[in-house]
Amino acid sequence: MEKTLAELASLVSGKIMGDPQMVIKGVAGIKEATPAEITFLSNPRYAKELEKSQAGAIIVSPDFPTAGKAAIICDNPYLAFARILALFNPPEQVIPAGINATAVISPQAKLGANVAIGPAVVVEAGTSIGNNCVIYPGVYIGRETNIGPDGLIYANVSIREKISIGARVIIHSGAVIGSDGFGFVPQSGGHFKIPQVGSVVIGDDVEIGANVCVARGTLGNTSIGSGTKIDNLVQIAHNVQVGTNCLIVAQAGISGSTVIEENVTIAGQAGIVGHITIGKGSIVAAQAGVTKDVTPGECVSGYPAQPHQLARRQNAELRRLPELRVKVAELEKKIKELENSK
Repeated sequence: MEKTLAELASLVSGKIMGDPQMVIKGVAGIKEATPAEITFLSNPRYAKELEKSQAGAIIVSPDFPTAGKAAIICDNPYLAFARILALFNPPEQVIPAGINATAVISPQAKLGANVAIGPAVVVEAGTSIGNNCVIYPGVYIGRETNIGPDGLIYANVSIREKISIGARVIIHSGAVIGSDGFGFVPQSGGHFKIPQVGSVVIGDDVEIGANVCVARGTLGNTSIGSGTKIDNLVQIAHNVQVGTNCLIVAQAGISGSTVIEENVTIAGQAGIVGHITIGKGSIVAAQAGVTKDVTPGECVSGYPAQPHQLARRQNAELRRLPELRVKVAELEKKIKELENSK
């Protein structure tokens, strides 16, 4: 594929600097790009790399240097890069066509138009699958589950009974939706299992990564709001409420009955206790341990999680402890010498 700089700028509503007829044949990273490729720069730490880059053109924001290269200037270079990358790299996966003969589909299930179902898929009674859904091999869909149109479910996903999934939802391999929540009551000689009779409700345009576990509610529903994106290996416990357009990064764990409001970012390996609220637009940094409510718009880090700037200062002081220990020992020695000289 070949595109002119002008065509790419039109795609991303950007302003051109340089020759509009320059031919671009691909997209690459700032270090790997060739003169026939376009790259992007959105992080100031990589500005020095631009001077060494062989890229023919670059996507930048208005306040970034171009190092004399042809450029597409736009307010969100990362988004522009993603759109141009998608243009040059259309999906290549083989989509199942029709319904494979080895799929086991209940006569009481309802399939919409143009549904594609791969080998060894099981669809139980009372389930409804919307138009244009693609279901890869080895998927299990429990009874009375509803999946909206244009869904994409990759191999070996397990979706339990009575789950509700919206339109255009993508679920990656190995995810489990609607497993039992972790609920037990101690009793003499062991633990009594609390029945988990709730469900999971997933909104539209949600993407769920590989090996994510979303537990069903004990009573009521676990919910994931529309537009939320969940990375691989995330645990969402029973009755958690995740708002719209959230980002939850790999290996994060959210305990039961926690409320995550809209536009929250939870970074990798963060852990969140149950029965608290993470406010709208807040950020939980990587490996943070959140033990209490987070106010809207706040950024927290560390364990226990605190406002990020405070946590940074505390970490800086902790690194000085060996030096301070030596100083304290010297002061103690001097005090003792003064006391002995009296």
